[in-house]
Order: sequence, then C-alpha cells, then structure tokens
Amino acid sequence: MTMTDRQSVETATGFGSPLFDRLKAEAGPAWEAYTRHAFVSGLSDGSLPRENFLHYLVQDYVFLHHYARAWALAVVKSETPAEARFAAGTVDALLNTELQLHVGVCAEAGISERALEQAAEERENLAYTRYVIESGLTGDFLDLVAALAPCALGYGEIGLRLAREASPDTPYRAWIDTYSSPDYIDVCHRVASLLEQAAADRLGAEPASVPRWRHLSRRFRTATELEIGFWDMGLRGGPVPEPDA
Repeated sequence: MTMTDRQSVETATGFGSPLFDRLKAEAGPAWEAYTRHAFVSGLSDGSLPRENFLHYLVQDYVFLHHYARAWALAVVKSETPAEARFAAGTVDALLNTELQLHVGVCAEAGISERALEQAAEERENLAYTRYVIESGLTGDFLDLVAALAPCALGYGEIGLRLAREASPDTPYRAWIDTYSSPDYIDVCHRVASLLEQAAADRLGAEPASVPRWRHLSRRFRTATELEIGFWDMGLRGGPVPEPDA
C-alpha cells in the first residue's frame, strides 16, 4: 500500500474507530465545515495571510495550555490505570512537545515565549477551552473524551488530507507535516481506541443504543462547532505580539 493509499484508508475509517465515524456522521454539516473550513483551505493553497497564521498560532498556544489542563482533568476522572497513563502522557506531550513547536515557529517571527504567555485570549478560544473543561467537571471521563476528540482527531484528518492535496509551494508545509506525521497519526489511532474502550466500559457493547448516547453525541457536535469558531477567529485575524527588539 502506498503512503497515499494508507492516508486515504486512515481518513475513511476514522482511525479504526466506528464510534468516531458515527459521531462525525451525527455532527452533520458541522464536521465538514470544521475540517474543510476556509482557514484550512488557506493553509492548503498558501493563500492564508501570514499575519492571520501567526495570530492563530498565538491563540493556539493559549488553547493548548488549557487543552493540557483538560487532559490533566482526565487523569482525575479516569477509572483505570490505563486511562490515567494515557491522559498523563498526553499532558506531557502537549506541554513539552506541541507547545514548543509553537514557540519555535513564533520565535522565527520574533515573538518570544513570554509574549505568547501574556497574549490576550480571544473569546472563541475562551468559549471552546472552558466548554471542554466544563464537560469534564460536570461529566465523567467519557464526557470529557467526547469533547476532546474533535480537536485531536480532526487535526489528524485535516493533516492527512492536506498532505495529499496541498500546493507544493504552500508556506504552511511544516504545519501540514506536523499533523500528518506518523507520530501524530499514531496519536489519533490511540485517541480513537481510547474513545472506543471508554464507551464500551461505561455503556456496553452497543454505546449508541443507550439513552446517554444522545448526550455524548451532542457534546462531540458542540466541540466541533467550537472548532469552527476557532477557525473563524483565525480567518478574521487579530493582534499579533510585536517582535522583540
């Protein structure tokens, strides 16, 4: 199987998770609006203005800090050592790897890590991150994973598609390579597997047949809609910290 074939299969099969496929389907038009947003198209063909991309990166740095907090909450909400280990490992990867990628790219534009830490949080960012955390505070581990999944798995789906379709000249190739890399796609498979197992442990062999499923599906759809808002924010643009003197 060629790399292109592998990518097509992984995208089509929901990273091996029928549950993820069902959640995407029940999210309706929101899933495509998220994964095929105009911001994503701008990354693909290179038409996204660099100032907009930098604004997005700054906000994504802020987002990832709170996303890590949500995964830390997943440690508290976990019911098995395996769940806790996965969540703890994700916190480590977010804080010590993915955040540092943002620091490096922004440093090339003259934006310091201190400036990233002091950046004002946009309202779309605030709404999304606090919704995910609230999902964990008021729900259980499965509620939280359902709200976390659109970000983790959606970026993998986007990354795989853009790896096939993006213009060779796009200046955003490094971003695309990050979210289509074997390491990131492995993360997507593991998150999808976590979602499957967490649902089976709590809802049984047919999660979609129990009354609680509608609630979980709504959590997933709401998080997807908040992802759309995050791209809208990036497309709108906003303040970018001044380069360090």
